[in-house]
Amino acid sequence: MNYEELQKLTPKEFKRYCGVHQETFSHMVKIVKAEKILQKKSGRPRRAGL
Repeated sequence: MNYEELQKLTPKEFKRYCGVHQETFSHMVKIVKAEKILQKKSGRPRRAGL
């Protein structure tokens, strides 16, 4: 089930499926989105000439 489908559930169904209330879930989504923006690309840079 994706994020859009979760929004269509009733509060009782949402709590049963996710384990948290919708308000708590929305706060969690905001935090993850903010961290995703700040996330640095990891790994070694590509070598030129290959």
